[in-house]
Amino acid sequence: MARQPLPQTVVDDIERLIQVDVGRHITALFEAARGGLRSAASALTAAPAARVGLITGFYVPLGSPPAAETDGPVGAALLAKGLSEVGIPCRLATDEPCHSACAAALAGAGVAGVPVDAADIAATIAAWRRAGITHAISIERCGRSADGAPRNMRGLDISSYTAPLDELFTAGPWETIAIGDGGNEIGMGSLSRELIAQHVEHGETIACVTPARHLIVAGVSNWGAYALLGALAALRADWRERLLACLDEKLDQTVLEATVNNGPAVDGVSRLRTMTVDNLEMIIHHSKLREIRALVQAGHVV
Repeated sequence: MARQPLPQTVVDDIERLIQVDVGRHITALFEAARGGLRSAASALTAAPAARVGLITGFYVPLGSPPAAETDGPVGAALLAKGLSEVGIPCRLATDEPCHSACAAALAGAGVAGVPVDAADIAATIAAWRRAGITHAISIERCGRSADGAPRNMRGLDISSYTAPLDELFTAGPWETIAIGDGGNEIGMGSLSRELIAQHVEHGETIACVTPARHLIVAGVSNWGAYALLGALAALRADWRERLLACLDEKLDQTVLEATVNNGPAVDGVSRLRTMTVDNLEMIIHHSKLREIRALVQAGHVV
């Protein structure tokens, strides 16, 4: 009888699956952050009574129309769905320009009751402390660069559209987890600015300086959300079926459709209101979902 891999090995296999470069030249960032998925998932599974605050929403001012991008809100909504299914309460923080896309994503995932905080930073920090948030998870959220400005991959200062949610992320007492794919997202400050500058276009200018205790670097940030759900399913047998049910192509498609149509939201690369994420068709994203599910299931044959 074949020996089944350890859950930690399955998690590491999932991490390798999502660390595929889609054109940003971030292979060196993958290597520097390796092990981040395991540490993030372990932190959540070890918590006796986790309560999660999600941070997302990356505004595309030159989009058609100007809107939040599809990468981030979709993954955050799937995480909120999965975590809620296993009894971990969630709330989500964004800013006003991205509020409607995030709310639409949550509604598409069937978790419209998840509170969305889009007030000033001090009020949101106070709300999270009252709610007893134990873990903050930032996914595809533009963070501060060295000069204090949040900058997109083109180097454009988008501070007039982007609230400094770095302050919420680091306000504690919550443990911090971040997911990113380009070097300019909250959490990427865990990597050296020099590394990002060496490998990413405009890297020295755009590199985020806000660190995370646990950093997941993925080819696409939504893949990082898929991976975190898969990792939790691998580590917790009692959560497995409920989490794997959220790694579902139809659910992912429904969330994306709701985000694009009702947000609205645009693709962050093409800047168009299309059913794509990072200019990749959904067949590519859904293959990742299937592969992650297969890894978890193969690691736990009974």
